[in-house]
Amino acid sequence: MTRELNVLALVKDSERYIFLYDEESADSLLQTMGQYAADKDLSFTWYDAAVLSQKVRRLKEEADAEAREQWSRQTTW
Repeated sequence: MTRELNVLALVKDSERYIFLYDEESADSLLQTMGQYAADKDLSFTWYDAAVLSQKVRRLKEEADAEAREQWSRQTTW
């Protein structure tokens, strides 16, 4: 089984936020985005964190649905 790597990127003014993560590190990524949003020295906002968090969750749901579909195709009753 191959391990997928996900990429999220956000460009704001002169700052670039690029997040690389796999399924096992998604929770850690969500925490990191919260820390970035709380940092007043960054242009990363709570809105940015909310939008990107929603994207992380949607990608996880899609991957889970794909895995279930693949499992059901491989399983014969």
